[in-house]
Amino acid sequence: MKAIFMPINQDKTSEYEEILPLMPFHLAMNVKDLMSTRSFYGKLFGAIEGRSTSTWVDFNLFGHQLSFHLGPVVQTDNTGCVGDHMVPMPHFGFVLPLARWQDLANRLGQAGVVFVIPPSVRFKGEAGEQWVMFLTDPSGNPIEIKGFEDLEEVFSTN
Repeated sequence: MKAIFMPINQDKTSEYEEILPLMPFHLAMNVKDLMSTRSFYGKLFGAIEGRSTSTWVDFNLFGHQLSFHLGPVVQTDNTGCVGDHMVPMPHFGFVLPLARWQDLANRLGQAGVVFVIPPSVRFKGEAGEQWVMFLTDPSGNPIEIKGFEDLEEVFSTN
């Protein structure tokens, strides 16, 4: 499999980092409209647009293939109890190195994104300590983004 590269900084497209070992996943979700979806994922997250038609668009986001199709959006409820928070279920998200997570949190905050759960630390001092933020895309799809100082801790239990 060829290496997958993502821009390190949205404004400096000549700087890329290799994201491997990684097996890309594919996720297809419904959205209300493609224009706001393109703006949100492309401009705010720095996703690279791939193929599209008048009813769907693909993106490379952190090395994964996301497909957004026009259609009824899945209803979510805050039923997931994690730490001190009830989180939207279902949701999807990404795990990033902490420095990239902080850069993204700053960019989203500066863009005026309203957070469901604002950027904060969870499980501080415990196994799996992580920084987390929850937000929704323009169609209401919940997104959780986690940041870890050490990605080896993602699955840590002690």
